Amino acid sequence: MRPSALISALACAAALSACAASTKPTPTAPPAPALAAPKAKAPSPAPAPTPAAKVADRSDATCGLASWYGEKFRGRKTANGEIFDPDKLTAAHKTLAFGTVLIVEHEGAQVIVRINDRGPFIEGRVIDLSRAAAAKLGFIEKGVAEVCFAPEKPKA
Repeated sequence: MRPSALISALACAAALSACAASTKPTPTAPPAPALAAPKAKAPSPAPAPTPAAKVADRSDATCGLASWYGEKFRGRKTANGEIFDPDKLTAAHKTLAFGTVLIVEHEGAQVIVRINDRGPFIEGRVIDLSRAAAAKLGFIEKGVAEVCFAPEKPKA
């Protein structure tokens, strides 16, 4: 080996060993600034429940005066042969088939009733409701109220 090559090799070895033996920390890049964690978004509020569709807006709705009947008729047979119970959600109508289920609405309140009797027999009234149905609609005290009703399941 030539002396100049030997000197170069020794110089490189010395330089490398000096680096390896050094206890001085090697400079490093400064740490990156800490990124703020993205703020958690507040959970979205649940969508508001869709209010029941207004019965009066339906094409198959009937609107007019309703009355109610109760204790005086308790225990009597209705037109379809059932025993009348004013605590059940039932109604009387002049022409609807027995067993027809209706949604009845008064001032935003709704109740579901089943036709089991005939009536009303007072001119200008469109339906007679049981005391329980009238109570749910909030017109016990008034006795008579403007209502709208339609079959529970609209005709397709």
